Amino acid sequence: MQNIEKEYYGNKVLKGVSIELKAGEILAIIGENGAGKSTLMNVLFGMPEIHGTGGYKGKIIYRGKEVVIKSPHHAMELGIGMVHQEFMLLPNFTITENIKLNREITKTNIISAVGGKRLELLDLKTMGKQAREALDKVGLGVGEWTVVEGMPVGYMQFVEIAREIDKKGIQVIVFDEPTAVLTESESQRLLAVMKKIAAEGVGIIFISHKLDEVIEVADKIMVMRDGEQITTLEGKRASAMQLAELMVGRGIDSSQIAEKRNFDNAENILQLKNFKVDMPGEKVRGIDLNIKKGEIVGFAGLAGYGKLGIANGIMGLHPASGEMIFEGKVMKLNDTMSILKHHIAFVSEDRKGVGLVLNNSIENNITVPAMQVYKKYLKKVLFFSQIDRKSISRQAERMVKELNIKCTGTKQKVGALSGGNQQKVCIAAALALEPDLLLVSEPTRGIDIGAKQIVLDYLKRLNREKGMTVIITSSELKELRSICDRIVVVTQGKIAGELKPDAPDGDFGMLMSGVTKREEGERNE
Repeated sequence: MQNIEKEYYGNKVLKGVSIELKAGEILAIIGENGAGKSTLMNVLFGMPEIHGTGGYKGKIIYRGKEVVIKSPHHAMELGIGMVHQEFMLLPNFTITENIKLNREITKTNIISAVGGKRLELLDLKTMGKQAREALDKVGLGVGEWTVVEGMPVGYMQFVEIAREIDKKGIQVIVFDEPTAVLTESESQRLLAVMKKIAAEGVGIIFISHKLDEVIEVADKIMVMRDGEQITTLEGKRASAMQLAELMVGRGIDSSQIAEKRNFDNAENILQLKNFKVDMPGEKVRGIDLNIKKGEIVGFAGLAGYGKLGIANGIMGLHPASGEMIFEGKVMKLNDTMSILKHHIAFVSEDRKGVGLVLNNSIENNITVPAMQVYKKYLKKVLFFSQIDRKSISRQAERMVKELNIKCTGTKQKVGALSGGNQQKVCIAAALALEPDLLLVSEPTRGIDIGAKQIVLDYLKRLNREKGMTVIITSSELKELRSICDRIVVVTQGKIAGELKPDAPDGDFGMLMSGVTKREEGERNE
Protein backbone atom coordinates (compact mmCIF):
# COMPACT_ATOMS: atom_id res chain seq x y z
CA MET A 1 0.00 0.00 0.00
CA GLN A 2 1.64 3.24 -1.16
CA ASN A 3 0.88 6.76 0.10
CA ILE A 4 -2.67 5.96 1.22
CA GLU A 5 -4.74 9.05 2.08
CA LYS A 6 -8.35 9.12 3.22
CA GLU A 7 -10.68 11.96 4.18
CA TYR A 8 -14.09 11.87 5.84
CA TYR A 9 -15.95 15.13 5.20
CA GLY A 10 -12.82 17.27 5.26
CA ASN A 11 -11.21 15.41 8.17
CA LYS A 12 -8.02 13.65 7.02
CA VAL A 13 -7.80 10.30 8.82
CA LEU A 14 -4.96 8.77 6.77
CA LYS A 15 -2.04 10.99 5.80
CA GLY A 16 0.13 9.21 3.27
CA VAL A 17 0.56 5.79 4.92
CA SER A 18 2.66 3.09 3.21
CA ILE A 19 3.12 -0.56 4.18
CA GLU A 20 4.91 -3.51 2.60
CA LEU A 21 4.08 -7.15 3.32
CA LYS A 22 5.97 -10.18 2.04
CA ALA A 23 4.73 -13.75 1.75
CA GLY A 24 5.06 -15.53 5.09
CA GLU A 25 5.68 -12.30 6.99
CA ILE A 26 3.79 -11.03 10.06
CA LEU A 27 3.40 -7.25 10.06
CA ALA A 28 1.93 -5.77 13.24
CA ILE A 29 0.22 -2.37 13.13
CA ILE A 30 -0.20 -0.65 16.49
CA GLY A 31 -1.58 2.69 17.64
CA GLU A 32 -4.17 4.22 19.93
CA ASN A 33 -7.86 4.31 19.07
CA GLY A 34 -8.35 6.76 16.23
CA ALA A 35 -4.81 6.29 14.92
CA GLY A 36 -6.17 5.11 11.54
CA LYS A 37 -5.44 1.36 11.71
CA SER A 38 -8.97 0.18 10.96
CA THR A 39 -9.45 2.77 8.20
CA LEU A 40 -6.26 1.53 6.51
CA MET A 41 -7.55 -2.05 6.64
CA ASN A 42 -10.97 -0.94 5.35
CA VAL A 43 -9.16 0.51 2.30
CA LEU A 44 -7.34 -2.80 1.78
CA PHE A 45 -10.55 -4.79 2.17
CA GLY A 46 -12.66 -2.55 -0.11
CA MET A 47 -15.23 -1.76 2.57
CA PRO A 48 -18.35 0.20 1.47
CA GLU A 49 -17.66 3.06 3.90
CA ILE A 50 -14.47 3.83 1.94
CA HIS A 51 -15.95 3.86 -1.56
CA GLY A 52 -19.20 5.45 -0.38
CA THR A 53 -17.34 8.50 0.99
CA GLY A 54 -15.20 9.50 -1.97
CA GLY A 55 -12.70 6.64 -2.05
CA TYR A 56 -9.03 7.12 -1.21
CA LYS A 57 -5.76 8.36 -2.69
CA GLY A 58 -2.69 6.20 -3.21
CA LYS A 59 -2.01 2.76 -4.68
CA ILE A 60 -2.43 -0.87 -3.68
CA ILE A 61 0.09 -3.17 -5.38
CA TYR A 62 -0.91 -6.81 -4.98
CA ARG A 63 1.31 -9.60 -6.29
CA GLY A 64 3.12 -7.12 -8.52
CA LYS A 65 0.06 -5.44 -10.06
CA GLU A 66 -1.88 -2.33 -9.10
CA VAL A 67 -5.41 -3.15 -7.97
CA VAL A 68 -8.45 -1.18 -6.81
CA ILE A 69 -10.29 -3.44 -4.38
CA LYS A 70 -13.95 -2.59 -4.83
CA SER A 71 -15.62 -4.76 -2.17
CA PRO A 72 -14.93 -7.41 0.49
CA HIS A 73 -16.06 -10.04 -2.03
CA HIS A 74 -13.49 -8.72 -4.51
CA ALA A 75 -10.82 -8.88 -1.76
CA MET A 76 -11.78 -12.50 -1.08
CA GLU A 77 -11.54 -13.35 -4.80
CA LEU A 78 -8.01 -11.89 -4.83
CA GLY A 79 -7.02 -14.01 -1.82
CA ILE A 80 -7.27 -11.41 0.98
CA GLY A 81 -9.13 -12.45 4.13
CA MET A 82 -9.96 -10.70 7.38
CA VAL A 83 -10.68 -11.91 10.89
CA HIS A 84 -12.82 -9.09 12.23
CA GLN A 85 -12.85 -7.70 15.75
CA GLU A 86 -16.65 -8.03 15.75
CA PHE A 87 -17.74 -11.59 14.98
CA MET A 88 -19.13 -12.11 11.48
CA LEU A 89 -20.79 -15.45 12.21
CA LEU A 90 -24.43 -16.52 11.85
CA PRO A 91 -25.35 -17.84 15.32
CA ASN A 92 -28.13 -20.22 14.23
CA PHE A 93 -25.90 -21.92 11.65
CA THR A 94 -23.44 -24.74 12.31
CA ILE A 95 -19.67 -24.25 12.26
CA THR A 96 -19.43 -25.94 8.85
CA GLU A 97 -22.22 -23.78 7.42
CA ASN A 98 -20.45 -20.64 8.67
CA ILE A 99 -17.08 -21.73 7.30
CA LYS A 100 -18.56 -22.60 3.89
CA LEU A 101 -21.06 -19.73 3.63
CA ASN A 102 -21.18 -18.44 0.00
CA ARG A 103 -18.66 -21.16 -0.93
CA GLU A 104 -20.92 -24.20 -0.56
CA ILE A 105 -19.96 -27.44 -2.31
CA THR A 106 -22.72 -29.19 -4.28
CA LYS A 107 -23.13 -32.56 -5.96
CA THR A 108 -25.23 -33.69 -8.89
CA ASN A 109 -28.28 -35.93 -8.65
CA ILE A 110 -30.87 -37.38 -10.99
CA ILE A 111 -33.04 -34.22 -10.89
CA SER A 112 -30.13 -31.81 -11.45
CA ALA A 113 -28.93 -33.90 -14.38
CA VAL A 114 -32.15 -32.84 -16.09
CA GLY A 115 -32.94 -29.47 -14.42
CA GLY A 116 -29.45 -28.01 -14.22
CA LYS A 117 -26.97 -26.88 -11.54
CA ARG A 118 -29.47 -24.93 -9.46
CA LEU A 119 -31.12 -28.24 -8.47
CA GLU A 120 -27.90 -29.78 -7.15
CA LEU A 121 -27.78 -30.76 -3.47
CA LEU A 122 -25.23 -29.69 -0.85
CA ASP A 123 -22.31 -32.11 -0.56
CA LEU A 124 -22.44 -32.14 3.24
CA LYS A 125 -19.84 -34.89 3.58
CA THR A 126 -17.15 -32.95 1.65
CA MET A 127 -18.08 -29.65 3.33
CA GLY A 128 -17.81 -31.25 6.77
CA LYS A 129 -14.50 -32.89 5.89
CA GLN A 130 -12.94 -29.60 4.71
CA ALA A 131 -14.31 -27.70 7.72
CA ARG A 132 -12.79 -30.36 9.99
CA GLU A 133 -9.39 -29.89 8.31
CA ALA A 134 -9.56 -26.13 8.87
CA LEU A 135 -10.61 -26.60 12.51
CA ASP A 136 -7.73 -29.00 13.09
CA LYS A 137 -5.31 -26.42 11.71
CA VAL A 138 -6.42 -23.92 14.37
CA GLY A 139 -6.51 -26.59 17.08
CA LEU A 140 -10.25 -26.44 17.77
CA GLY A 141 -11.54 -29.86 18.81
CA VAL A 142 -15.27 -29.02 18.78
CA GLY A 143 -17.48 -30.90 16.31
CA GLU A 144 -17.79 -29.35 12.86
CA TRP A 145 -21.60 -29.62 12.90
CA THR A 146 -21.99 -27.82 16.24
CA VAL A 147 -24.33 -24.80 16.15
CA VAL A 148 -22.38 -21.55 16.75
CA GLU A 149 -24.93 -20.02 19.13
CA GLY A 150 -23.97 -20.62 22.75
CA MET A 151 -20.33 -21.43 22.04
CA PRO A 152 -17.67 -19.62 24.15
CA VAL A 153 -16.40 -16.43 22.48
CA GLY A 154 -12.91 -17.91 22.23
CA TYR A 155 -14.26 -20.78 20.14
CA MET A 156 -16.08 -18.31 17.87
CA GLN A 157 -12.82 -16.47 17.23
CA PHE A 158 -11.12 -19.72 16.13
CA VAL A 159 -14.09 -20.52 13.86
CA GLU A 160 -13.57 -17.11 12.21
CA ILE A 161 -9.90 -17.99 11.60
CA ALA A 162 -10.81 -21.47 10.32
CA ARG A 163 -13.20 -19.86 7.82
CA GLU A 164 -10.42 -17.67 6.42
CA ILE A 165 -7.79 -20.41 6.10
CA ASP A 166 -10.34 -22.72 4.44
CA LYS A 167 -10.60 -20.29 1.52
CA LYS A 168 -8.66 -21.47 -1.52
CA GLY A 169 -5.80 -19.30 -2.74
CA ILE A 170 -5.63 -17.18 0.42
CA GLN A 171 -2.49 -15.01 0.30
CA VAL A 172 -3.06 -12.38 3.01
CA ILE A 173 -5.03 -12.49 6.26
CA VAL A 174 -5.75 -9.41 8.39
CA PHE A 175 -6.23 -10.13 12.10
CA ASP A 176 -8.08 -7.17 13.67
CA GLU A 177 -7.67 -7.34 17.48
CA PRO A 178 -8.09 -11.14 17.45
CA THR A 179 -7.08 -11.70 21.10
CA ALA A 180 -9.29 -8.97 22.61
CA VAL A 181 -11.93 -11.50 23.73
CA LEU A 182 -9.61 -14.45 24.45
CA THR A 183 -8.21 -15.83 27.69
CA GLU A 184 -4.43 -15.87 28.12
CA SER A 185 -4.12 -19.54 27.12
CA GLU A 186 -6.41 -19.04 24.09
CA SER A 187 -4.34 -15.99 23.07
CA GLN A 188 -1.15 -18.04 23.17
CA ARG A 189 -2.79 -20.72 21.04
CA LEU A 190 -3.93 -18.10 18.53
CA LEU A 191 -0.43 -16.63 18.27
CA ALA A 192 0.91 -20.13 17.59
CA VAL A 193 -1.73 -20.56 14.84
CA MET A 194 -0.69 -17.24 13.28
CA LYS A 195 2.95 -18.36 13.16
CA LYS A 196 1.88 -21.67 11.61
CA ILE A 197 -0.18 -19.92 8.90
CA ALA A 198 2.71 -17.54 8.14
CA ALA A 199 5.11 -20.49 7.87
CA GLU A 200 2.92 -21.79 5.02
CA GLY A 201 3.62 -18.59 3.05
CA VAL A 202 0.57 -16.48 3.95
CA GLY A 203 1.25 -12.82 4.73
CA ILE A 204 -0.36 -11.66 7.98
CA ILE A 205 -1.31 -8.17 9.14
CA PHE A 206 -1.83 -8.22 12.91
CA ILE A 207 -3.62 -5.27 14.54
CA SER A 208 -3.37 -5.30 18.32
CA HIS A 209 -3.02 -3.12 21.41
CA LYS A 210 -1.24 -5.89 23.33
CA LEU A 211 2.41 -4.98 22.94
CA ASP A 212 3.77 -8.18 24.50
CA GLU A 213 1.90 -10.28 21.90
CA VAL A 214 3.03 -8.01 19.07
CA ILE A 215 6.68 -8.36 20.08
CA GLU A 216 6.29 -12.13 20.39
CA VAL A 217 5.05 -12.81 16.85
CA ALA A 218 5.76 -9.84 14.56
CA ASP A 219 8.58 -9.68 12.04
CA LYS A 220 7.91 -5.95 11.59
CA ILE A 221 5.96 -3.45 13.69
CA MET A 222 4.49 -0.27 12.24
CA VAL A 223 3.41 2.45 14.68
CA MET A 224 0.57 4.78 13.68
CA ARG A 225 -0.54 7.97 15.40
CA ASP A 226 -3.21 10.48 14.34
CA GLY A 227 -3.47 9.00 10.83
CA GLU A 228 0.29 9.07 10.25
CA GLN A 229 2.91 6.37 9.96
CA ILE A 230 5.39 7.18 12.74
CA THR A 231 7.97 4.42 12.17
CA THR A 232 8.43 0.74 11.30
CA LEU A 233 10.68 -1.42 13.50
CA GLU A 234 12.00 -4.96 13.45
CA GLY A 235 9.91 -7.00 15.87
CA LYS A 236 12.81 -8.76 17.58
CA ARG A 237 14.54 -5.45 18.35
CA ALA A 238 11.50 -3.64 19.82
CA SER A 239 10.69 -3.25 23.49
CA ALA A 240 7.25 -2.63 25.00
CA MET A 241 8.39 0.65 26.58
CA GLN A 242 9.77 1.92 23.25
CA LEU A 243 6.54 1.00 21.42
CA ALA A 244 4.40 2.54 24.16
CA GLU A 245 6.26 5.84 23.90
CA LEU A 246 5.94 5.88 20.10
CA MET A 247 2.26 4.98 20.29
CA VAL A 248 1.11 7.74 22.64
CA GLY A 249 3.87 10.37 22.40
CA ARG A 250 2.62 13.61 20.91
CA GLY A 251 5.40 15.95 21.90
CA ILE A 252 3.34 17.49 24.71
CA ASP A 253 5.49 20.10 26.45
CA SER A 254 5.40 21.18 30.09
CA SER A 255 3.35 24.31 29.32
CA GLN A 256 0.46 22.12 28.08
CA ILE A 257 0.37 19.87 31.15
CA ALA A 258 -2.05 20.69 33.97
CA GLU A 259 -0.48 22.42 36.98
CA LYS A 260 0.06 20.27 40.08
CA ARG A 261 -2.45 20.55 42.92
CA ASN A 262 -2.40 18.65 46.22
CA PHE A 263 -5.53 16.79 47.34
CA ASP A 264 -3.92 14.58 50.00
CA ASN A 265 -6.00 16.14 52.78
CA ALA A 266 -9.21 16.60 50.78
CA GLU A 267 -12.30 14.59 51.68
CA ASN A 268 -13.76 11.96 49.38
CA ILE A 269 -16.79 13.02 47.37
CA LEU A 270 -17.22 9.62 45.65
CA GLN A 271 -16.10 6.11 46.57
CA LEU A 272 -16.51 3.01 44.41
CA LYS A 273 -16.01 -0.43 45.98
CA ASN A 274 -15.87 -3.61 43.88
CA PHE A 275 -17.85 -1.64 41.30
CA LYS A 276 -18.94 -3.65 38.27
CA VAL A 277 -20.88 -2.53 35.19
CA ASP A 278 -22.42 -4.75 32.53
CA MET A 279 -22.14 -2.35 29.59
CA PRO A 280 -21.83 -4.20 26.26
CA GLY A 281 -18.32 -3.72 24.89
CA GLU A 282 -17.24 -1.64 27.92
CA LYS A 283 -17.60 -3.97 30.92
CA VAL A 284 -16.19 -2.92 34.28
CA ARG A 285 -15.00 -5.98 36.19
CA GLY A 286 -14.68 -4.75 39.77
CA ILE A 287 -12.83 -1.52 40.63
CA ASP A 288 -12.06 0.34 43.85
CA LEU A 289 -11.62 4.09 43.52
CA ASN A 290 -11.81 7.27 45.61
CA ILE A 291 -12.50 10.68 44.04
CA LYS A 292 -11.53 13.72 46.11
CA LYS A 293 -13.70 16.81 46.38
CA GLY A 294 -12.53 19.50 43.92
CA GLU A 295 -10.43 17.20 41.72
CA ILE A 296 -10.48 16.78 37.97
CA VAL A 297 -9.92 13.05 37.40
CA GLY A 298 -9.45 11.51 33.95
CA PHE A 299 -10.33 7.97 32.86
CA ALA A 300 -8.09 6.82 30.00
CA GLY A 301 -7.85 3.52 28.14
CA LEU A 302 -8.34 1.85 24.81
CA ALA A 303 -11.78 1.34 23.26
CA GLY A 304 -13.62 -1.66 24.67
CA TYR A 305 -11.49 -1.86 27.80
CA GLY A 306 -14.11 -0.47 30.21
CA LYS A 307 -13.38 3.23 30.68
CA LEU A 308 -16.78 4.34 29.32
CA GLY A 309 -18.60 1.82 31.50
CA ILE A 310 -17.69 3.54 34.77
CA ALA A 311 -19.66 6.77 34.25
CA ASN A 312 -22.55 4.93 32.58
CA GLY A 313 -22.71 2.56 35.57
CA ILE A 314 -22.57 5.40 38.10
CA MET A 315 -25.55 7.03 36.35
CA GLY A 316 -27.51 3.77 36.22
CA LEU A 317 -27.66 3.66 32.43
CA HIS A 318 -26.25 0.11 32.42
CA PRO A 319 -26.61 -2.52 35.18
CA ALA A 320 -24.11 -1.91 38.01
CA SER A 321 -23.23 -3.78 41.21
CA GLY A 322 -20.92 -3.23 44.15
CA GLU A 323 -21.02 -0.17 46.38
CA MET A 324 -21.13 3.55 45.58
CA ILE A 325 -20.80 6.15 48.31
CA PHE A 326 -21.43 9.83 47.49
CA GLU A 327 -20.72 12.52 50.08
CA GLY A 328 -20.71 9.85 52.78
CA LYS A 329 -24.03 8.31 51.80
CA VAL A 330 -24.46 4.84 50.26
CA MET A 331 -26.27 5.36 46.96
CA LYS A 332 -28.94 3.19 45.40
CA LEU A 333 -27.52 1.72 42.21
CA ASN A 334 -29.36 1.51 38.88
CA ASP A 335 -31.70 4.39 39.72
CA THR A 336 -30.88 7.31 37.41
CA MET A 337 -33.43 9.73 38.85
CA SER A 338 -32.12 9.17 42.39
CA ILE A 339 -28.54 9.79 41.20
CA LEU A 340 -29.55 13.02 39.44
CA LYS A 341 -31.39 14.25 42.53
CA HIS A 342 -28.12 13.99 44.48
CA HIS A 343 -26.61 16.61 42.17
CA ILE A 344 -24.58 14.22 40.02
CA ALA A 345 -24.86 15.13 36.31
CA PHE A 346 -23.66 13.34 33.18
CA VAL A 347 -22.67 14.39 29.67
CA SER A 348 -22.88 11.16 27.64
CA GLU A 349 -20.42 10.08 24.95
CA ASP A 350 -23.52 9.40 22.81
CA ARG A 351 -24.78 12.98 22.54
CA LYS A 352 -27.25 12.24 19.74
CA GLY A 353 -28.64 8.99 21.17
CA VAL A 354 -28.67 9.83 24.89
CA GLY A 355 -27.78 13.48 25.43
CA LEU A 356 -30.07 15.39 23.09
CA VAL A 357 -33.53 15.50 21.52
CA LEU A 358 -32.42 16.61 18.06
CA ASN A 359 -35.80 17.79 16.75
CA ASN A 360 -36.38 19.97 19.82
CA SER A 361 -35.17 23.50 20.57
CA ILE A 362 -31.92 24.51 22.24
CA GLU A 363 -33.77 25.99 25.20
CA ASN A 364 -35.85 22.86 25.79
CA ASN A 365 -32.78 20.62 25.61
CA ILE A 366 -31.01 22.80 28.17
CA THR A 367 -33.85 23.13 30.66
CA VAL A 368 -36.17 20.08 30.46
CA PRO A 369 -33.85 17.72 32.45
CA ALA A 370 -33.74 20.18 35.38
CA MET A 371 -37.49 20.66 35.06
CA GLN A 372 -38.05 16.90 35.39
CA VAL A 373 -35.57 16.33 38.22
CA TYR A 374 -35.94 19.47 40.36
CA LYS A 375 -39.18 21.03 39.03
CA LYS A 376 -37.17 24.08 37.97
CA TYR A 377 -38.53 26.62 35.41
CA LEU A 378 -42.08 26.12 36.66
CA LYS A 379 -44.38 28.69 38.28
CA LYS A 380 -47.50 28.24 40.38
CA VAL A 381 -50.78 29.47 38.92
CA LEU A 382 -53.53 28.84 41.50
CA PHE A 383 -53.38 25.06 42.09
CA PHE A 384 -51.39 24.24 38.98
CA SER A 385 -47.78 24.37 37.87
CA GLN A 386 -47.11 26.07 34.58
CA ILE A 387 -43.95 26.25 32.49
CA ASP A 388 -42.14 29.54 33.10
CA ARG A 389 -41.13 30.46 29.56
CA LYS A 390 -39.32 33.61 30.66
CA SER A 391 -37.00 31.80 33.07
CA ILE A 392 -36.37 29.10 30.44
CA SER A 393 -35.39 31.74 27.87
CA ARG A 394 -33.18 33.56 30.40
CA GLN A 395 -31.30 30.36 31.32
CA ALA A 396 -30.89 29.30 27.68
CA GLU A 397 -29.67 32.74 26.58
CA ARG A 398 -27.23 32.88 29.49
CA MET A 399 -25.73 29.46 28.57
CA VAL A 400 -25.60 30.30 24.85
CA LYS A 401 -23.56 33.38 25.72
CA GLU A 402 -21.37 31.69 28.34
CA LEU A 403 -20.50 28.68 26.16
CA ASN A 404 -20.43 30.66 22.90
CA ILE A 405 -23.02 28.38 21.27
CA LYS A 406 -23.29 29.46 17.64
CA CYS A 407 -26.98 29.47 16.71
CA THR A 408 -29.72 31.65 15.22
CA GLY A 409 -31.49 31.78 18.59
CA THR A 410 -32.46 29.61 21.55
CA LYS A 411 -35.53 28.30 19.70
CA GLN A 412 -33.39 26.79 16.92
CA LYS A 413 -33.55 22.99 16.72
CA VAL A 414 -30.48 21.27 18.16
CA GLY A 415 -30.25 18.93 15.15
CA ALA A 416 -29.35 21.92 12.96
CA LEU A 417 -26.24 22.75 15.05
CA SER A 418 -22.66 21.62 14.39
CA GLY A 419 -21.21 18.79 16.50
CA GLY A 420 -19.25 21.20 18.69
CA ASN A 421 -22.30 23.33 19.43
CA GLN A 422 -24.39 20.24 20.16
CA GLN A 423 -21.76 19.20 22.69
CA LYS A 424 -22.00 22.61 24.36
CA VAL A 425 -25.79 22.21 24.63
CA CYS A 426 -25.22 18.85 26.39
CA ILE A 427 -22.92 20.54 28.89
CA ALA A 428 -25.41 23.39 29.40
CA ALA A 429 -28.17 20.85 30.17
CA ALA A 430 -25.95 19.10 32.73
CA LEU A 431 -25.08 22.43 34.38
CA ALA A 432 -28.75 23.37 34.71
CA LEU A 433 -28.91 20.47 37.20
CA GLU A 434 -26.40 22.40 39.38
CA PRO A 435 -24.15 19.37 39.95
CA ASP A 436 -21.56 18.95 42.69
CA LEU A 437 -20.07 16.12 40.60
CA LEU A 438 -20.00 16.35 36.79
CA LEU A 439 -19.25 13.25 34.69
CA VAL A 440 -18.25 13.99 31.10
CA SER A 441 -17.56 11.22 28.56
CA GLU A 442 -15.63 11.93 25.34
CA PRO A 443 -16.23 15.71 25.61
CA THR A 444 -14.35 16.57 22.40
CA ARG A 445 -15.22 13.63 20.14
CA GLY A 446 -16.12 14.72 16.62
CA ILE A 447 -15.72 18.47 17.16
CA ASP A 448 -13.25 20.94 15.67
CA ILE A 449 -10.09 22.18 17.39
CA GLY A 450 -11.53 25.58 18.34
CA ALA A 451 -14.62 24.06 19.96
CA LYS A 452 -12.45 21.47 21.75
CA GLN A 453 -10.45 24.17 23.50
CA ILE A 454 -13.59 26.11 24.50
CA VAL A 455 -15.10 22.96 26.06
CA LEU A 456 -11.90 22.03 27.94
CA ASP A 457 -11.34 25.57 29.19
CA TYR A 458 -14.94 25.77 30.39
CA LEU A 459 -14.68 22.49 32.32
CA LYS A 460 -11.51 23.78 33.96
CA ARG A 461 -13.22 27.06 34.85
CA LEU A 462 -16.18 25.24 36.43
CA ASN A 463 -13.71 23.35 38.58
CA ARG A 464 -11.57 26.32 39.57
CA GLU A 465 -14.27 28.96 40.08
CA LYS A 466 -17.22 26.89 41.33
CA GLY A 467 -15.33 24.06 43.04
CA MET A 468 -17.13 21.46 40.91
CA THR A 469 -15.59 17.98 40.97
CA VAL A 470 -15.19 16.72 37.40
CA ILE A 471 -14.58 13.21 36.03
CA ILE A 472 -13.59 13.17 32.35
CA THR A 473 -13.53 9.98 30.29
CA SER A 474 -11.63 10.44 27.04
CA SER A 475 -9.70 8.67 24.29
CA GLU A 476 -7.64 11.86 23.88
CA LEU A 477 -4.76 11.39 26.31
CA LYS A 478 -3.23 14.75 25.44
CA GLU A 479 -6.43 16.52 26.50
CA LEU A 480 -6.61 14.62 29.78
CA ARG A 481 -3.01 15.58 30.54
CA SER A 482 -3.81 19.24 29.90
CA ILE A 483 -6.66 19.45 32.42
CA CYS A 484 -6.60 16.57 34.96
CA ASP A 485 -5.04 16.33 38.41
CA ARG A 486 -4.55 12.59 37.91
CA ILE A 487 -5.38 10.04 35.24
CA VAL A 488 -6.77 6.57 35.97
CA VAL A 489 -5.93 4.04 33.23
CA VAL A 490 -8.54 1.32 32.70
CA THR A 491 -7.53 -1.95 31.00
CA GLN A 492 -9.69 -5.07 30.55
CA GLY A 493 -12.33 -3.65 32.89
CA LYS A 494 -9.87 -3.10 35.75
CA ILE A 495 -7.77 -0.18 36.95
CA ALA A 496 -4.28 -0.77 35.55
CA GLY A 497 -2.83 2.17 37.47
CA GLU A 498 -2.92 5.92 38.14
CA LEU A 499 -0.53 8.53 36.77
CA LYS A 500 0.04 12.24 37.17
CA PRO A 501 -0.36 14.21 33.92
CA ASP A 502 3.41 14.88 33.75
CA ALA A 503 4.31 11.15 33.80
CA PRO A 504 6.42 9.95 30.83
CA ASP A 505 4.60 8.99 27.59
CA GLY A 506 5.91 5.45 27.92
CA ASP A 507 4.27 4.94 31.32
CA PHE A 508 0.87 5.81 29.84
CA GLY A 509 1.43 3.53 26.86
CA MET A 510 2.53 0.62 29.03
CA LEU A 511 -0.53 0.84 31.30
CA MET A 512 -2.92 1.29 28.38
CA SER A 513 -1.54 -1.75 26.57
CA GLY A 514 -1.64 -3.87 29.73
CA VAL A 515 2.14 -4.35 30.07
CA THR A 516 3.67 -3.58 33.46
CA LYS A 517 7.25 -2.39 33.96
CA ARG A 518 7.95 -5.59 35.88
CA GLU A 519 6.82 -7.76 32.94
CA GLU A 520 8.89 -5.64 30.57
CA GLY A 521 11.96 -6.09 32.77
CA GLU A 522 11.47 -9.86 32.89
CA ARG A 523 11.15 -10.00 29.10
CA ASN A 524 14.33 -8.00 28.60
CA GLU A 525 16.21 -10.36 30.95
